[in-house]
Amino acid sequence: MLKQTRLTHLIKSEAQELGFEQVGISKASKLEKEAPRLEKWLQNGFHGTMSWMENHFEKRIDPTELLQGAKSVISVSLNYFPDEVQKSDSPKISKYAYGEDYHFVIKRKLKELIKIISLEVGDVNARAFVDSAPIMDKVWAEKSGLGWVGKNTNLIHPNKGSFFFIAEIVLDVELDYDSQINDYCGTCTRCIDECPTGAIVEPYVVDGSKCISYFTIELKSEIPIEQQGKFEKWAFGCDICQDVCPWNKFSAPHEESAFKPHPKLLSFTGKDWEELSEDVFKEIFKRSAVKRTKFEGLKRNLKFIGS
Repeated sequence: MLKQTRLTHLIKSEAQELGFEQVGISKASKLEKEAPRLEKWLQNGFHGTMSWMENHFEKRIDPTELLQGAKSVISVSLNYFPDEVQKSDSPKISKYAYGEDYHFVIKRKLKELIKIISLEVGDVNARAFVDSAPIMDKVWAEKSGLGWVGKNTNLIHPNKGSFFFIAEIVLDVELDYDSQINDYCGTCTRCIDECPTGAIVEPYVVDGSKCISYFTIELKSEIPIEQQGKFEKWAFGCDICQDVCPWNKFSAPHEESAFKPHPKLLSFTGKDWEELSEDVFKEIFKRSAVKRTKFEGLKRNLKFIGS
């Protein structure tokens, strides 16, 4: 037991040394309560054209299906709140995509953490997940005490807000487990009231197929004309439900150099965006998550919002 507790402390300490702000751990077990909620969400078609979300249902609700012999889920968070934002007259890019693609940044850190664990315990079976596998990351982060899942379905921490990435390591080692914290949304409905497309259909339920992030990133066909005039200049992703959340008054600028934006991104005016060429797109977003939408997709979005 002492060895288990010492290893738990070591993991948390080393994770923080790697730049993760929070680290929490849960017992790897089937998500019995969440399974019917996910099933209902999919049946309602709230995933839109993201058909991949229908795949691997059992793996989504049971980490032991992702890793044989899984005993623990380590959840981590990494702040991405910037110290500077774009010009007010500019089409808007979600803050998470300002710098280098978080998938690569976080994966590097998680691989390093797995190495450290292996040096300590010897042969360990572990897998790192960064928003890239069928795992319910927000559920695990909530179970591990990293925050509560708010009415906008983002993870919120009472001292840090919600502008942070979350990721996991699933491993076959027993550790000391953390507890959930309380939900402090209370009677607040700011996120629901301010969503211009009505994507938050009820507290804690988002119709993904109505979300601006879905339209500007995931949807590959033309954006429905009935959404015209609702995007409030968002050209890639959307931060509205986070920007209006009172808990984000506690958000502090990140210290991760990889998330620093390209200088041109912050200086770009509406005219610069209007004249955006493919070469400039490749220069500014060379390592950014914005590459997901490709140049043609971003131009489609810019045209739709009237840039």
